[in-house]
Amino acid sequence: MSEIACHMDGFAHSSVAVIESPLLEPGFSVTFRSEAALHAFLDSAERSAALSDGASLGFYCKSSDLIIVEGESPPPGIGVFRHSVARDKEAEFEATEERLVAVSSEFPGFEGAALFPSGGGRWFSVLRFRTERQLSEWMRSDERTAALPDLRSKLTEDFTVEAHTTPFGSTVRTVDGETRMTPTWKTAMLVLLVLYPTVMVLSRFLGPVLDRMGAPPWLALWLSQIVSVGLMSYFLSPAVASRFRRWLDPIDGAGRRISIAGTVMVVVLYALTLLLFASVRWLQYWDYD
Repeated sequence: MSEIACHMDGFAHSSVAVIESPLLEPGFSVTFRSEAALHAFLDSAERSAALSDGASLGFYCKSSDLIIVEGESPPPGIGVFRHSVARDKEAEFEATEERLVAVSSEFPGFEGAALFPSGGGRWFSVLRFRTERQLSEWMRSDERTAALPDLRSKLTEDFTVEAHTTPFGSTVRTVDGETRMTPTWKTAMLVLLVLYPTVMVLSRFLGPVLDRMGAPPWLALWLSQIVSVGLMSYFLSPAVASRFRRWLDPIDGAGRRISIAGTVMVVVLYALTLLLFASVRWLQYWDYD
């Protein structure tokens, strides 16, 4: 499977799960640079043939494919944890993970866990519970809290849980049970970046349509805002936020250099949108009846 993946377009890296412990599930992880490239691999004839060959030898998939998209929440009940393991602490880290899985397996809804090594001391683990509520109960449990200090002693930095981004651009990341979010000023800058051109375009094209339909100003404005909020929530803000993912991340984007670079880029885009609407008369709604 690794050989098939590495010859596919967009391949980044792959990893085989630790299988020495009966408490840890076997597994195969592959990362691609885009979701489309990943699905091309998953749907490939070569992969299907490899799975069929494995089944003929008695190796079957225990669960369906688990797809993790950067910037999006994992499926309900799935916890993905990233670890930076200290050098020469790998064996101790594995043993600690086994003990942690043993404790979690006693909780209702536990379905399994897998541990994947990666280059540069970067490991990640996948924890599966039947429902999101059961996963949350384990995450908040006293048993897990008591086991974490031993785990941290094997790491160079605290572990993180996969992040997800809200519709208006705030990135939420949980670190050791503590929720961290994008600073409010960054979210506000992103909202303004999307809001201004959206309102300008709707005023130019939707406003006259509502006027011709006889909608009074108070109703026309309300309907226009419904359209603008819908566009921003489901299409525009998520699209723009994906381009500024690192800048919005409360951990990856916390550094001064990244914060300044992203802020400068947003300000430049402000200037370009202002120049666009100031210079292109066709877009200036106030000049049209």
